[in-house]
Amino acid sequence: MRRILPFTLVALALLVLAACDATNEQQSSAPTTVTLLFTNDVESAYDPIPAFWLEDQDMIGGIAELTTLIKAIRDAEPNVFLFDSGDIFTGALAKLTEGRLAFELMISMGYDAMAIGNHEFEYGHEVFAWQKNRAPFPVLGANFFYKNTDHPYAQAHAVIERNGIRIGVIGIMGQDAVSAIIPSFIAPLDVTVPAEAVQRSVDELRDEVDLIVLLTHQGKTAPMQTDAESDPRLQRDIDADINLAGAVTGVDVLFAGHADAGTPKPIVHEETGTIIMQTYGQATHLGFLQLTLDTDTREITSHEGALIPVDPALYTPDPGIVAKLNQYRSAHPEIQVVVGKTAARMNRRYIEESDVGHLFADALVAAAETDVAFIHSGSLRKDLPAGDVRLVDILDTYPFVDDIIVKEMTGKQVRRALEQSFTLERGLLQVAGLSLTYDLTQPEGERLVSLEHKGTAVQDGDVLTVAAPGFLAEGGDLYTMFAESEPIRSVGKVSDAAAAYVADHEVVALPARGRQIDLGR
Repeated sequence: MRRILPFTLVALALLVLAACDATNEQQSSAPTTVTLLFTNDVESAYDPIPAFWLEDQDMIGGIAELTTLIKAIRDAEPNVFLFDSGDIFTGALAKLTEGRLAFELMISMGYDAMAIGNHEFEYGHEVFAWQKNRAPFPVLGANFFYKNTDHPYAQAHAVIERNGIRIGVIGIMGQDAVSAIIPSFIAPLDVTVPAEAVQRSVDELRDEVDLIVLLTHQGKTAPMQTDAESDPRLQRDIDADINLAGAVTGVDVLFAGHADAGTPKPIVHEETGTIIMQTYGQATHLGFLQLTLDTDTREITSHEGALIPVDPALYTPDPGIVAKLNQYRSAHPEIQVVVGKTAARMNRRYIEESDVGHLFADALVAAAETDVAFIHSGSLRKDLPAGDVRLVDILDTYPFVDDIIVKEMTGKQVRRALEQSFTLERGLLQVAGLSLTYDLTQPEGERLVSLEHKGTAVQDGDVLTVAAPGFLAEGGDLYTMFAESEPIRSVGKVSDAAAAYVADHEVVALPARGRQIDLGR
């Protein structure tokens, strides 16, 4: 990734103050400076993380540090708006509070509006409906409806007014993000084609506002930024957002989410002129877009944008946010309990077998007593530390609430699941109970070379007992073959099984590699 030069507070303040001076000089004229700040895919990443992919920065991120940066910009510029493009849930504290903490932090930070992300449904549509309906800012989903009705699940759009500037804000989710939700968690809902919903809202808003901002949650899914930086084969893009910006008229600015595909500089759609941006997510960067707006003509006459790295060395943590985090952490001391030890740091990988993937798959087999287990790489969100492993480490590594589901699958269905895995579209399935070889140089659907269970080749007609998280079992992440058979039983939560597995071993050794061998490398 091409590194964005960090903004210091001094430099940023000078930039914004210069804009303020220009505005003050032009009070009698129409042009006005508007500053739009945005985040996406924070995913309850509240603490700074090691910035191992950066040469001049040891740590990056932190929600309290991000808050300090936001407040500094607000202090320098009167016309500041703050938006989020979805995925505010995930992680131990989010799970323990069913998202309540995430909303409390956003309220403290002064968000003006957000779009709904797929992670908002981790605790079911009813829990999220309760949370969003109590938020003091709009939670937007223009293309969400109760199934087979025109009754909206969420507010389609809103008007935010500050200092006489009126901004119309719309939120949508794309189908690729919908496929990342446990199907039963949104079963009563329909998520329709985004373009139609957006254009409908634009047509309602256009004559009433100075500016229209679209918040999207769509596009090609991907692992966290650190994974992307460590493997050049991982590709992310905002093609879905570029296409959407070209399919609708009247959208001035589009802030995207879901792909974590950071845009170092704004992208301007060549046909519609829509300005498009997205951050890398996990609170590692703050999106910054400053516009000169002619309020008479409602035209943007100039713009400048960047992604500002959140460097903990530059920004003192906001005390209010720190106090809020400490309050919730103190209320749940049980998550700090040490459940076991590891012999070394256990890593995760998105498109190849990994230490963490092996551990969790082994834990599923142990808990369910099945022949085979699968777990999807995208669900594994953190490495496990060397030495003491706390319950919070397990919960942050697998931050979801689904049960382990046991099913019977034929050898043919298992082969189909593996072939889907080898597309790498949603990462590589992590496995236990199988040994296999594959070749990524071959055409899709023809990449599995050999497949064995306990040293015996698996035939199409063989029947294997399979353990998988509920998300996979219901056909999530495009693995529809898992949904073709009925569940036999459930055996508790995935995170509980992993914690028990670690506790059952005096020291968990690094699992041996070689369960899945790519012959094409």
